[in-house]
Amino acid sequence: MSAPTQHLTPEDLLSAAAGLLASESDPLASMANLSALIFEALPELNWAGFYLYRPYATAPATLFTLAGDAVSGAQPSVAPVSEQGISPAQGELVLGPFQGRIACTRIAMGKGVCGTAAQTRTTQCVADVHSFPGHIACDAASASELVIPLVAHGHLLGVLDLDSPRKNRFSVTEQHLLEQLVALFLAALFHRPEHSPAL
Repeated sequence: MSAPTQHLTPEDLLSAAAGLLASESDPLASMANLSALIFEALPELNWAGFYLYRPYATAPATLFTLAGDAVSGAQPSVAPVSEQGISPAQGELVLGPFQGRIACTRIAMGKGVCGTAAQTRTTQCVADVHSFPGHIACDAASASELVIPLVAHGHLLGVLDLDSPRKNRFSVTEQHLLEQLVALFLAALFHRPEHSPAL
């Protein structure tokens, strides 16, 4: 599939995302391509990508293993407290696939727009990030931000993060569009035979 050369309609964007997800079973590859699709398709973005939730700072890449365990009812097998003292209830977000400039590698739960979206498990649409309490300026050029949590079977998996150098960049309509894209990703992830591809 070639990269889009112009702004896509909502239907086109969701159709392209569905096509990408239907042809790939590895979640990292899917997140990488979704990041590229969003970055190319939507105008006035300077960053688009994923942060992955790690409940323990020293845990291996168990993002989808934990979610898969939720489906099967198994308990995750990681230590209850990390070397850095991050509790299971707190955890952190770790940089995943993205398009854009170099980004913050780790974000604590509840910190900045991403950490707030992850902790509250609610979408955060911020018209002016400089007025957001505790905003983390990974890129000083960012002026507005949209962050959508990835939640499946009651488990937080991470967030989709979009930044723009223009204030008031993200509309309610666009927020709903990206929430639908996240829903497509999660549906594709958990409707595969293995339920939980290793990351």
